[in-house]
Parts: sequence; structure tokens; C-alpha cells
Amino acid sequence: MKRKLSFFIFISIAAILIVGFFVIEGKINIESAAVLLFIIAILQVLGLQYFLKNILKNEVINTNLRLRIDELKAELDAADDLANEKSVYLANMSYEVRTPLSTVLGMLNMLKQTDLTTDQRAQVEIAEYSSKHLLQLVNMVTDNSEVETGEVSLNLKTIDLRSDLMKLFKVFEYQAWEKGLDFEFKFLPQEKDKFLLMGDSPRIQQVLINLINNAIKFTHSGKVSIIVDQSVGIKDDQIITFYVKDTGIGMRPHEVKQIMGNPDDAESQLTFKDYRGRGIGLIISNKLVKLMGGQLKLESKENEGSTFHFSLQLKKTLNLKVEEEFLKPVLMDKLSVLVAEDNRTNQKVIKFLLERQGADCTFAKNGLEAVELYKILDFDIIFMDIYMPDMDGYQATKFIKETAKYAINKTPIIAVSASAFEEDINNAKLAGIDDFLAKPIEVVKLRELLTKHAKKSA
Repeated sequence: MKRKLSFFIFISIAAILIVGFFVIEGKINIESAAVLLFIIAILQVLGLQYFLKNILKNEVINTNLRLRIDELKAELDAADDLANEKSVYLANMSYEVRTPLSTVLGMLNMLKQTDLTTDQRAQVEIAEYSSKHLLQLVNMVTDNSEVETGEVSLNLKTIDLRSDLMKLFKVFEYQAWEKGLDFEFKFLPQEKDKFLLMGDSPRIQQVLINLINNAIKFTHSGKVSIIVDQSVGIKDDQIITFYVKDTGIGMRPHEVKQIMGNPDDAESQLTFKDYRGRGIGLIISNKLVKLMGGQLKLESKENEGSTFHFSLQLKKTLNLKVEEEFLKPVLMDKLSVLVAEDNRTNQKVIKFLLERQGADCTFAKNGLEAVELYKILDFDIIFMDIYMPDMDGYQATKFIKETAKYAINKTPIIAVSASAFEEDINNAKLAGIDDFLAKPIEVVKLRELLTKHAKKSA
């Protein structure tokens, strides 16, 4: 505004000087010059009035903004005070609930040491698991509060993950039974682990508690199942993939995209919080999985169910490490395999499994990249993840099958997905996909598919 005012004054002075110059040169008479100067004077008055009005208006706006900023600062201070009060309240509540619960669990443990009938022992066990479930809920609230406020860090320790999770799943087993649901959990491979891991067991359990709670809450009939796949080890590391599956209400595709958006984005957080009460637990789980170096993924079908899964790469403890038994490769000749998979940890898993069977892997991080790679390189088999960013597996398959190279080679395409609903398998068939491989990947099934399609591509 000040620059505009300065320019206006400069123009006014220039106009007056030009009129004076024309009068001196005799190009205009005195009467005409007076009229021009009068017009210039009126324009100056109007212009100055406009500029003064805007300057006053800006001053009022600035004053109001300063007042609003002061109000917002006061509201922010009040919100901070409320958050502090909330933290204190949660801490007190946690302490107040934990204290009697510890007593209850202690007394139940003492009761178990006495001579009880079979029925009484079963009743005590149910009471014990119910108490532990209540304790988990308290822990979940306080732990989620820590993550929500950003006060979280990993505490890596030597853990026996199978032992820790067995206790956790037993608690949820009773919870599911009370609701009339089937509950299944299994570890792959089935045999006892021969090594321990370095990880943050409480944080892993926190994610699983959030996901399993939601699975049970939104499943009204059918089954909730958890799979912990520890079958892939790479040198000193172990890749562990967790699957939480349910036959609940599920979600529509656009809801899945919104739900699994950027957890730091305000719009995504709003969608998280609004979606049927799943809310903060999903935000917390997403943040924790990211913190541990993984990526939480969701595959869902409305009225059929949902599958949450994530992979973590944890260090094996060196003192207990043993040599792994390697299966004899199923492939006699080296096959060139294209794998379309957007998750880096999942890439390591499938690379490990395929290379053990004698395959050579090339990776594409989305469907678009898979199509481009197929055009310029030769592959014997394609493993296509169904749900990927930018271009999904169905679209990528369509574009691959439209190429001149596919018309000649008929390269086998195998769909790979944790979402193994009947609709997914049917959609894969309709898209012209040759076979379907469900996650977690079973080595036996993988070997069968490689043997089957290696013959076709030979």
C-alpha cells in the first residue's frame, strides 16, 4: 500500500510539472492549465482518501489479528494444560486400576496352587485371562496416549516372541469365545524357534492389541485368525510378518485408500477417527509399525472381512544362532522372475523364498514399473501383488497382456495377496491371471507353482 501511495504521489507531481512545462512553452493557455490542475487536485484528494481508508482498514485488521493471535495463544496454553491434566489423569487411572488388578491376579495365582477340581481350575483360568485382558486394555489406553503425544521410543531387548505372543493370544481367545467367534492363531514354521530376537516386544504387542481388538469388535460372526510367519531368515536377520484376519464388516476400496493414507496428514487422521470407531488405534498402530521399520497394510472387502499385515526385520541373537536347513532348489534351470511388490520387507521375503528355489528376481515397486520392465526385459514368470500404489495388479496384468511380447511368450502371471477372499481369486481369474498365491507364502505351494509354470515357460 505504501509503494502504491508513493507511486501515486510521483505521478501527481509529474502531471503538475508537465502542465507547467506546457504553459511555459505556450502550448496550452492559462485557463486550460487551471482546469487540468483542478482535475489533478480532485484526483489527488480522491486518491489520498482511498489510500488513507485502506491504511486505516489494514490497521484495524492488524489489530484484530494481534488480538486473535493472543486468543489462540491463550487457547493453546489451555489445551496444553488440559493435555497435561489428561496425562496425569491417565497415569492416576492406570495406577488405580493396576493396583487392584495385580492383587486379583496374585490371588488367582495362589488359588491355582491349591487342590481344585477340573471345573474350578477352568473357572480360575477364565478369571485370570479376563483379568489379564482388562490389564491389557489399561495398558493400551496409556501406551496409545504416549504415542499420540509423540513421547515414544523403541526399547530393543532380547525377546522370545513366540512365548510372549502365546500369552497375549490366549487372552484374546477367551474374548472371542465370549462373543461366539472362532479364534485361531498359528506360528510359521510350527516348530519351536531355535533363536531369540532383538526387538521391542511391548510395542509389537501394542500394535497387535489394537488390531485384534478391532477385529473382534467389528466381527459379529465367523472367525478371527492371527498368523505370525517367521519362516524367512536372511543371514543375521529374521523377517517376521504378522497377519490379523477377520470375517467382519470390512470396508469399501475408497475407504481402504483413505484409511491407509499418510497417518501424519490431517485429512487421513480425520478419516481414521471417523471410520466406525476404529479411530485412534489404527493411527497408533501405523505410527508404531513405521517406527519399527515396517509398513502397515490393509486389504478388505465390504461384508467379507479385513486383513491387516505388516513385516518387521529383527536381528537374531548371535549366541543362539543356528544354521538354517535349506530345502533343495526345485528348479533345475535358472528362471528369470519379475516380482511386482511395493513393500521393501515383503520384497526381501519373496526374494529369499524364490532364490532358495533357484529363481532370479527382478523387482518392480508398482504396476506401472512392472509393465515397463516387462516391455524391455525377458521374464519366465511374473509374481504380481494385487494391491499396489499408482497401478494395481489387475491393471498391470491388463497392460502386460496387451503387449506384442505377451502375445508371443504367454508369460505366466501369478497373483500374490494377503487378501485371499473368493472375490479376489475370481477377479484374478477374470483379469487373466494364471494362478493365485496367498500370503503368508507357503513354501510347498510356491514350489508347486514354480514347477507347474516353469514347464510352460520352458
